[in-house]
Amino acid sequence: MEDELLEQLEAQKEASRRRRAEALREGADELGSVYAVAKQLGISWTAAANAIKKHTTA
Repeated sequence: MEDELLEQLEAQKEASRRRRAEALREGADELGSVYAVAKQLGISWTAAANAIKKHTTA
């Protein structure tokens, strides 16, 4: 039972990471760069770029 819950939580975390990365990529497309979206969100450029690279397929 607990193992199933842990698996579900892990799957939800990964889905959340993918959604965030996709939103970052869309923001970068709209604003013109990963740097611009990172600056607007108050996160580092590398964090945004790494999330996009790791969690999106395109």
